Amino acid sequence: MTTPEAKARETIDALLVSAGWHVCNVSDANIHASTGVAIREFPLNSGFGFADYLLYVNGKACGVIEAKKQGATLTGVELQSSRYAKGLPTTLPAWSRPLPFVWESTGLETHFTNGLDPEPRARSVFAFFRPELLLQWLALLPPASHGNSVSESPGTFLARMRNMPKLVTEWDSGGAHFELWPAQIGAITNLEKSLAANKPKALIQMATGSGKTFTSIGFIYRLIKFGGARRVLFLVDRGNLARQTKKEFDAYASPYNNYKFGEEYIVQHLQGGHIDTSARVVICTIQRMFSMLKGRDLADEADEESTERIEGLFKDPEPIGYNAAIPIESFDIVVTDEAHRSIYNLWRQVLEYFDAYLIGLTATPNKQTFGFFNQNLVMEYGHAQAVADGVNVNYDVYRIKTEVTEAGAKVDKGFWLETQDKATRRKTAWQLDDDFEYQPEELDRAVQTPDQIRTVVRTLRDRWQPDMFPTRTELPKTLIFAKDDNHAEKIVETLREEFGRGNEFAQKITYRSAQGGGTSPDQLIKDFRTGYYPRVAVTVDMIATGTDIKPVEIVVFMRSVKSRSFFEQMKGRGVRVCKDDDLRSVNPGEHIKKDHFVIVDCVGVCERDKTDSRPMDAKKSVPLDKLLQAVSLGNVEDEVLSSIAARLARLDKDASDADRAKVVELSGGKTLRDLARGIVDALNIDATQDMPPAEADQRLRDATRPFGTPALREQLLKMKQKADLVIDTVTKDTLIDARFTVGSDRATALVQSFEDFINQHKDEITALQILYSRPTRAPLKFEDVKALANTLHAPPLNIDEGALWQAYATLRKDKVKGATQRRLLTDLVSLVRFAMQQTNELVPYPERVQANFKAWLAQHQQTDTNPFTQEQQHWLEMIRDHIAANLGIEIDDFEYAPFNAQGGLGKVHQLFGAELPKVIEELNRELAA
Repeated sequence: MTTPEAKARETIDALLVSAGWHVCNVSDANIHASTGVAIREFPLNSGFGFADYLLYVNGKACGVIEAKKQGATLTGVELQSSRYAKGLPTTLPAWSRPLPFVWESTGLETHFTNGLDPEPRARSVFAFFRPELLLQWLALLPPASHGNSVSESPGTFLARMRNMPKLVTEWDSGGAHFELWPAQIGAITNLEKSLAANKPKALIQMATGSGKTFTSIGFIYRLIKFGGARRVLFLVDRGNLARQTKKEFDAYASPYNNYKFGEEYIVQHLQGGHIDTSARVVICTIQRMFSMLKGRDLADEADEESTERIEGLFKDPEPIGYNAAIPIESFDIVVTDEAHRSIYNLWRQVLEYFDAYLIGLTATPNKQTFGFFNQNLVMEYGHAQAVADGVNVNYDVYRIKTEVTEAGAKVDKGFWLETQDKATRRKTAWQLDDDFEYQPEELDRAVQTPDQIRTVVRTLRDRWQPDMFPTRTELPKTLIFAKDDNHAEKIVETLREEFGRGNEFAQKITYRSAQGGGTSPDQLIKDFRTGYYPRVAVTVDMIATGTDIKPVEIVVFMRSVKSRSFFEQMKGRGVRVCKDDDLRSVNPGEHIKKDHFVIVDCVGVCERDKTDSRPMDAKKSVPLDKLLQAVSLGNVEDEVLSSIAARLARLDKDASDADRAKVVELSGGKTLRDLARGIVDALNIDATQDMPPAEADQRLRDATRPFGTPALREQLLKMKQKADLVIDTVTKDTLIDARFTVGSDRATALVQSFEDFINQHKDEITALQILYSRPTRAPLKFEDVKALANTLHAPPLNIDEGALWQAYATLRKDKVKGATQRRLLTDLVSLVRFAMQQTNELVPYPERVQANFKAWLAQHQQTDTNPFTQEQQHWLEMIRDHIAANLGIEIDDFEYAPFNAQGGLGKVHQLFGAELPKVIEELNRELAA
């Protein structure tokens, strides 16, 4: 009978052989038989016993393995192993003494200690390293190291991390200027400290739009250049994000030389099944790396599918085994973007396979994320901080409520509705035999109400300018989230019709955009980002996470979201700061800037509670496409397969002969019933058959093999969609309400910040001193107001007069006038006085000056026997307008525009004579609001 110890050694032998080692007994040992030779039961010096395995590389001993039975704890074994490392007979060749590499292993669990590191510490590894890696490490040994402690070697990654050069935070390259934000500096600095402390995992939380990718490229560059990292794996969850990341790597300019990252180091976007061994950075979707480790092909389309919700289908995922084609040492660093989604059991195996430091990036962590990364949060930089630093813009929520959206509808029997085949989009008339009633949650999934979509779109059309962006002449770049592809189609159609614009105005951007020869999603995203058209992009979830489209200023939710982190990611499409020139390149107008964005909530998504938990219910709520995707990735769990079998049976009942024939063609000769029966039979293997578990598992894999074909999965989804969509053409929707939500977070925060500032600094800033001390006839100078404005515009306040005026309009609409006008700097006087409650209404400064001018003119005409001539009145009006824009006027001002074009100082003296100084004094005093 095999003992537990012997069983463990069998597993260890297999792992060593897989990693390229020649395994033998002492009696038949040949230390030159291979680059790496592992000798079992090797006798050591007297008093040291036997090493379970002594490892030779290139003919010299370098390490030992201590084998333990499965289930044994390894933490207390390190002292025993290190003792074996010191017991090699002096007559035998060794790379250094004591031997630098020590393992403890049960075959299922393995610990490794690298004696070349400073303060060597055991770490868990998935399997054993190839001998070639140990040779690379041994090359770091100083000459003539025999008898010396090797722990002082300066060359390992850990040693180099403790001697990193100072971070460059500002540099010029290729005519461009680069500067790291404080949060980016903190993230890189803290991460390097964490790595120097030999912490295996680190989490960076940075708000969407605050430069996570740029930060990542910055620290990856330093880890390669100065830390000696051999290769870095950068994991994303969708192909378009991989392409976007590759472009950012290639464009990154080194702070230390004149090279771009892509010129100095090879960066591979992994799209096939082969890792370029010369690449220093490999960018890959997590689903592709999972498939590669499993030794399976992955269809190109699968790279483009979001992994959201997939991991929740794997209660007990098929474990990843050692893959000799991709050794565990392939990467020194693994960076996982959107880390809050990649840590669950299916994808977690990818992260834990490699012997690498793991760095997570996320904008929306949850408790489980923190737990996975050992609570090692090296940077916490949330949305509020990013807004305060001017790295993000804040937002207002504009709520649109309609009767159908809030309560659904009922159509009486006898009316004619339409049904639409979701796959072919063919419509058929349908007369109701009974009343037809539907709830809000059924909208745009089972039932589509064109007038509900039209009412929402009309409201957006009619309200975006007066309520949201009053100074704009063109709809800002707008992103709309739809429920599914059919919903997105109808929204695009309605947008074009209601706005009276052409095809270019609104475009659908989903994974299916390119089907039938359409424009690729990547090109549509590029056009939306950098072109004037489209003005509106409608998507389901392709642009929901990660995709960088800075000019977006309106984000419309026409679908609900239950996941808090996914909602935050979707909302994050609008938070990114956009340079004025970039914004103006896709919008008309000279003075526009992105100082906020607007969430248009059409379904109450901002009002509902959301959860961080993962969906793990019975699979009824899981869409068929997610179930099929899970099976294609190797899921053979009972609940998933039984759910698929049941759905295949339902599909078969309603399938057309043409669809059934297509399934047979794509599945290799199997009908829908064959596919369903094959799954059921594989699930129902009787325990009395005494079938080995491996054979039972193979039966399941054989039954699900056809679903690995993307074309078959697509066909099944098309057939499912043929469950008709009911189109309610009868119900007329009615707008209930459309307004900014009361106490909008952004507006409230902005007003509070401004009022706190003026209250705290009323005794320090000249303009505030004057306005507080002499509230009605203040001798304000333009320079004083300009200085106040500069202070408000600068961090940490970043307060713009236009945004502040809009904030007051949001919170106190009945008290605010002129919200649609372009702001002048002098409007800041009106804002301060309104905040101080010196006036009851917020009125643009020029309007206040105009009112005061009319009152002064009327009083002059009543008391003065010599009324002003028409020409004098024209000059008085020019003086009025100058005061409105500049707070006052002086004699020298008549030498400049617009006065100089009409005669200047000489002409005004001619018109007013000796009365000129008196007129100027009165106007400066009376018109100052």
